[in-house]
Amino acid sequence: MKLYQIRKYKDGNLWIYSLLDQSSNSWIKVSPERGGIIMGFGVQGEEILYLDKDTFHNSKANIRGGIPILFPICGQLTDGMYALNGKTYPMKNHGVARINFWEVIETGTDGKASITLRLRSNEEITRSYPFDFELIFNYVLKGNKLTIYQEYYNKSKFNMPLYAGFHPYFKTLEKNIAYETDATMYLDYNDMKILNYDGKLDLSHMVESAVFLDGKKNNIAFSLPGLQRRIIMEYGEEFKYIVLWSMKGKDFICVEPWMAKPDEMNKKRELYILGPGQVLKTSMSITCQMT
Repeated sequence: MKLYQIRKYKDGNLWIYSLLDQSSNSWIKVSPERGGIIMGFGVQGEEILYLDKDTFHNSKANIRGGIPILFPICGQLTDGMYALNGKTYPMKNHGVARINFWEVIETGTDGKASITLRLRSNEEITRSYPFDFELIFNYVLKGNKLTIYQEYYNKSKFNMPLYAGFHPYFKTLEKNIAYETDATMYLDYNDMKILNYDGKLDLSHMVESAVFLDGKKNNIAFSLPGLQRRIIMEYGEEFKYIVLWSMKGKDFICVEPWMAKPDEMNKKRELYILGPGQVLKTSMSITCQMT
C-alpha cells in the first residue's frame, strides 16, 4: 500500500478529494466546488475540524466549518459595500473565494499528498471585485502537518487591494482556551474595548469576535482538551492579526489568520496592494500534536 494516497468520491452532489498519509493515519478532505474549502483534517484517526454538514450541502448557505478561504476581504463591510476609484461595489462577508468553484489543476503523492487548486476572476466576480486575478493554492499533507501554499496573482493593469485570510473551525467543547502568543492586547468587538491579554481568553459568552492586535511572531498555539491535541499554526508575515470567534451552543472555536481587520476596504489604512503583474506568495500551516 502506498504511503500517500488521493481518493476522489462523491458526497451527495459534490466531488470530494481525500488526501491520506498512512504513516500518521492523517487526512484532509477538500471540496473544490464549495470554495476550495478544506472540510476535514484528521490526525492519528481523529478529526480536529468542526463541520456542519447541512450548511455544506446547502449551496445557498455559508459553510459553518472546515477552513474557508477569505479573499479579497476578511470579515464584513459597512452596509456590504465599498468604494473604489469613484465607484461603489457590493461584496458579501469574507469575499468571493469561498462562494466560487475552484479548479483542480494537479494532485501528487510523491513524498507527500498534495492537491493544487485555482480560482480565476470571471464576469460575476468582477461585479464585486473589478480585477483580473488568479489564485493558486497548493494543499500539502505530510505526517501531522497541513500546509497551504498560496499564490495571489494580479493580472490587471491597476493596483489590486486585498486582505486575505483563513477561517479554521476547530472542534472543542471547552472555549476558555490558553493561547500561546506573544500578543499582549486584544480588541473585543463585543464592546470595542482594547484589553490586556492575561494568557487565556474565554469565548463562551461572546457573540462577536476578538482579535489579537500586537503579535509579532508568525505563530500561535493552543490545546483542544477534549481531543487531547495541541495545535500549532504558523503563517506568513502578511497575516498581521489572529481573530478568535465562536457561537453559543456550537462545539467549535475559530482561530483565524487575517491580513487586516474588518472593513479595511473602506478604511484603507492597511490594505495589501498588489501591483500590476505582481504575485504575492505566502503560506499557512497547521500542525496537530498528541498531548
